[in-house]
Amino acid sequence: MHPNRSFFTRILLFFATATITTIVLYRNGERWLRSLLLYLSTADWARQTATSFPPAWQVASRFIAGETSQDAIRVSQEVNQLGLSVTLNYLGESVDTPKDAAAAREAIIQLMQQIHQYGVNATVSVKPTQLGIHISPDIVHENLQQLLTAAEKYDTRIRIDMEDSHVTDTTLNLYRRLRDEDQFGHRVGIVIQAYLYRTEADIQALIQEGAWVRLCKGAYKEPHELAFPEKADTDANFLSLSKQMLSEESRRRGMYPCFATHDEKLIRAIIQHARQEQIDKNAFEFQMLYGVRRDLQQEMSTEGYRVRVYIPYGTAWYPYFMRRLAERPANLYFFLSNLVR
Repeated sequence: MHPNRSFFTRILLFFATATITTIVLYRNGERWLRSLLLYLSTADWARQTATSFPPAWQVASRFIAGETSQDAIRVSQEVNQLGLSVTLNYLGESVDTPKDAAAAREAIIQLMQQIHQYGVNATVSVKPTQLGIHISPDIVHENLQQLLTAAEKYDTRIRIDMEDSHVTDTTLNLYRRLRDEDQFGHRVGIVIQAYLYRTEADIQALIQEGAWVRLCKGAYKEPHELAFPEKADTDANFLSLSKQMLSEESRRRGMYPCFATHDEKLIRAIIQHARQEQIDKNAFEFQMLYGVRRDLQQEMSTEGYRVRVYIPYGTAWYPYFMRRLAERPANLYFFLSNLVR
């Protein structure tokens, strides 16, 4: 969009896109809806429109703790009081200067200090592109080294989020490099995405390494030659990978699997498999997003399963929010209905 186009015109365009999205949902199915929303998550004109439109933030705040680390700590304490643990994420990605990467690093260090200060039951998730992976391998490694040093000081752990497939190998190599540095091995984990064809091989390798892994479905737009285009195929792969992560060999090698999904059918299938294999409830955990299926989060905790809530915060909320809309049509309905109100 031309930068001089009026704010009013951009608002109309945003609403038109939302309307088209709804039509796509009913006429063409979820795959086309997801593609459209993932496109919007990276479109500058859409970001500028949404972030300058106060009602959009009011709705997005269902999924985001707030803009400051104090907001994140307050929400984390509320979640802890419900018997749930937390992983906190300072929003931001794809920085292109060392200065911005260093600023993100310092903000995350401050977050860890506050986790320790307030006694919050929380770990931290970080995005490599926020810490400079597109700038230099040395810069992102140095920034993560400093974060892991702070994690040691403040007695917490860091998991490296997985982003789009352009950085999958680089991210895995970075994780292994940090893990193999003696002082950091027990403080660092990795995220793996079930929608990529390559993931079964990655999981097999990580099982052999006894890794601390969060398995998620994947929330980026990927070409069909790299990722399952249909949700049903991703779901089937997620369940297959989950069973592998709960295998006897996996447990023997010390893997601690974390299953990040709100799909109750998948959750129940994983539980059934764990019962059949007589796997202790404390040997794995379920992870869910803040603001999504709160009823299910509480239900699983009441049943005695470990549940961790992923809580993001910060001003760079737009891409994260759009990916949440792409994941579940119910989230889009929530957004549009509340926007109208």
